[in-house]
Amino acid sequence: MVKWFSSSRKRLEVPRLRSRAESESSTKVDLRELTPELLTYLGKAAYLQLIAFENLSAAVATAPSAAAKERISRAASLTLSRQHGLTAEIIRAGGDPGDVMGRYSEVIDAFSDRIAGNDWFETLISCLITAGFIDDFLSRLAEGLPAGAAARVVEILAADSGAAMIAAEISAAIDASPVLSSRLAMWGRRLVGDTMLITRYVLEDPASATDARIEPIFNELIAGHTRRMDALGLTA
Repeated sequence: MVKWFSSSRKRLEVPRLRSRAESESSTKVDLRELTPELLTYLGKAAYLQLIAFENLSAAVATAPSAAAKERISRAASLTLSRQHGLTAEIIRAGGDPGDVMGRYSEVIDAFSDRIAGNDWFETLISCLITAGFIDDFLSRLAEGLPAGAAARVVEILAADSGAAMIAAEISAAIDASPVLSSRLAMWGRRLVGDTMLITRYVLEDPASATDARIEPIFNELIAGHTRRMDALGLTA
């Protein structure tokens, strides 16, 4: 699996967005057949949240002011709370969080390396864009979990992630230095392919997830990505 993130792998082609009429007919795709068993799902989801926390912590360390450090640290705390909710579900299901997450750490760590920004601004975009995309996907995929677990996981993922605080920092940075806009828009587009790959990795059997089966959900996810970029005044 690690080879997916090597420099020699083929880039994942981002599907085109469908028209509104097409999208309406393709929404609420049934992903239950692609949902992994409970501990597999929880291990991957919890470790992805842990990586999101680590990346926000890196943003705290390099923030340009005490005020920015404080705001991003609050977002990191909210993300860690969500991660703790998922590890509690692992324990509830009879697993050990470290062991269960550790099965998937190599691939997810490689993903984290690939989305690392070159500076504080790119790091914040990475935190906002990848976490939003992944959270949307995990919430949809949770529909295929056992009913009780599904409801609890969806509630955990619906909790505040601090995205609004991160977006506010990015918007303020762009307002202060408009030249950032084009660079951050390009970086945001660069993130999409790698983020789509890691979401495929969460599936029960990524190799069996043909384009025809998952294209509708990726169209939904890309639409969400586009809305987040638009809200920042950036072109997706």
